[in-house]
Formats: sequence, C-alpha cells, structure tokens
Amino acid sequence: MLHELYSHIVWTTRWRAPLINAEAACFLASVLPTIAAAERTTILEIGIVSTHLHLLVRLHPTTSIPRLLQRMKGGTAASTNQQRLTTLELRWAKGYSIHSVGKRALERTAEYVRTQHLHHPHEAIRGSSSLK
Repeated sequence: MLHELYSHIVWTTRWRAPLINAEAACFLASVLPTIAAAERTTILEIGIVSTHLHLLVRLHPTTSIPRLLQRMKGGTAASTNQQRLTTLELRWAKGYSIHSVGKRALERTAEYVRTQHLHHPHEAIRGSSSLK
C-alpha cells in the first residue's frame, strides 16, 4: 500500500527555557531518527534551536502519534539527562503541535524546518555547525 502522510511536528522545552546546547542538539539529531523508525516513521528534516525543535516526518498509516511523541520526548529527555548533556535538566513542555503537510508543500516545509536558526536567531545554538 502506498502512503504519503507527512506532518510538521514541534515541541518546546518547559517554560521555553534555552536548555538545548550543541551537544544535546547533536544527540537529539542522532537519536530521534532511531526512535521514529521504531514507530514506523521517517524523519525527513530536523530543525533544533535552544528552546524547541521542529520535525518534518513521513508517517505510516498505523503509527500512533501519541506513542511516537511520548517515546521521542520522554526517551530523549531521560537519555539527555542521564548522560548529562545539558547544564540544567532537559524537560519538555506538555503537548506538541502537529500539522499535516501536503506533497506540494514538502520542500517549502523542509526548508522552513531546516532554517530554524534563521527564524529564531537569538535561539540559535552556537557551536553546532550542522544545526547552525
């Protein structure tokens, strides 16, 4: 069965505190695709700034979005804190934003996700060349 279910997902740190540093951002960028794959989801683009992150994903029709986000948010916060990748404890805010993306808007959305450091220059992560 062919499926093309694309979504733009965003979640923030608790109180939108600038908790994500370069080391944590690199960790998140490396572990989130693995978690997504376990839930039959493919991450097409990641954009991370110090207070929040954006994902462009392709979902499988059977993917449970609440389970996917619980694993992504809960798993990454626990691992980041266990490895002491941030100065302060990484805590995510409750909830998330998710919007469907049509096939014609994929490239535009990918560019938007990829350039979060330009949309939020005061929240850009210094010292992370791949994430700006």
